[in-house]
Amino acid sequence: MAHVFEPATGDGEAARGRDRSAEVRVAFDGMLQIRRVTGAAPAAWELNQMVRAIALTLEAAGIPPSALDASGARTATGYRVRPSDRPRMVCVDWLGPPGSGAAQEEEAKLTECAAKLADRGWEALLYRGPRRRRFLEVEPAGSSPSGS
Repeated sequence: MAHVFEPATGDGEAARGRDRSAEVRVAFDGMLQIRRVTGAAPAAWELNQMVRAIALTLEAAGIPPSALDASGARTATGYRVRPSDRPRMVCVDWLGPPGSGAAQEEEAKLTECAAKLADRGWEALLYRGPRRRRFLEVEPAGSSPSGS
């Protein structure tokens, strides 16, 4: 069976292999090419698959994803991209294994994520959620009521 590239969302096992950075680069370049051809940033593909598009953007920017082992335990500190309960929006968390210090670094790391996403046509706002943990809400730039 052929290998199908999937961007790391932070909710899967750690992506391994010597070719991972090359796969990420090719996938990200493909996404940018779609933007060039369609003249849209983000492109319709990205809007229809926002979790994948945001994860690919962060991974291509060199920001590490979190990861889970086969039992579902968190094994790496990094971003996690997840669907939002709001349409045309996803959330980004900064998570790590117990004792990793992820909670202490989340504001700085999520601010870095927001800057990388802003460079690529996304608007990311930092919020504080349950248990006072911070997260980003990400949407296409210019789609919020204040940005229209």
